[in-house]
Amino acid sequence: MKMYCITLDNRHYEKIKNFGYIPVGLGDKINSDKFLTDKKGENISEKNPFYGEYTFHYWLWKNYLDNINQNWIGFCQYRKFWSFNFTPDDQINSNNLKNKVITQIPDQYNKFDVILGSPFFVNKRKTMKFLKKGFPLVISNPKVLFSKKARNIKFHFDLMHGRNNLDKAIDLLNIDNKNDFRDFVNNEVSFNPHNMLICKSKKLLKSYYNEIFPWLEDCEKLFGFENLKGYGLTRIYGFLAERFMSYWFKKNANYKELPILFH
Repeated sequence: MKMYCITLDNRHYEKIKNFGYIPVGLGDKINSDKFLTDKKGENISEKNPFYGEYTFHYWLWKNYLDNINQNWIGFCQYRKFWSFNFTPDDQINSNNLKNKVITQIPDQYNKFDVILGSPFFVNKRKTMKFLKKGFPLVISNPKVLFSKKARNIKFHFDLMHGRNNLDKAIDLLNIDNKNDFRDFVNNEVSFNPHNMLICKSKKLLKSYYNEIFPWLEDCEKLFGFENLKGYGLTRIYGFLAERFMSYWFKKNANYKELPILFH
């Protein structure tokens, strides 16, 4: 397995290397040349504040993916790590973390094409939080107060990242994905979070990149960059990709879900 671990901080280099992972440094604060970065070759590193980890995915797609020989290609983050077993946050520390994170993929996982993170359920937040965050949105659809099914991915995205922005973005998708992705966000109440995955086939990963990046580029013409204020809007391209990733791999691959640990 080749695991890329993404960070924004120079201080995390040794910690990441200690796991046997490849340290990836993104953003303007990385000044150590030890890190693999998204700034060389064909890149969109200047979009990192808006795209998040996807500026590295873009770099990998354009510059290096064909050179990878490992069967499994994985991605994690400096505070979020893959594990075969769930451990509560308060039971994880610097001493036991290394024994909990994934360093190899067992042979029995070869029947799967991709590993995704355990689902994040958007309908489990308390009703009062919905009211505080988006009172007009709730009033326009009172069902969300009484029905957890109504608190779907689309409702959550509207609440957190701008009303109707997800629908506008979906309208830009090609015909193969437009209807299916719209059905997904309107009917599902969970998605696989953090833009993290472990993919067995670089061919499959490349197919995903061939879908996601042209779509995000089209979305740039709609949302731009200058008027994106606040974390929920500034990172809208990363959040769009996060929902699309769950949909696309579940549609096109045999998947397994595993816990993501926080430390």
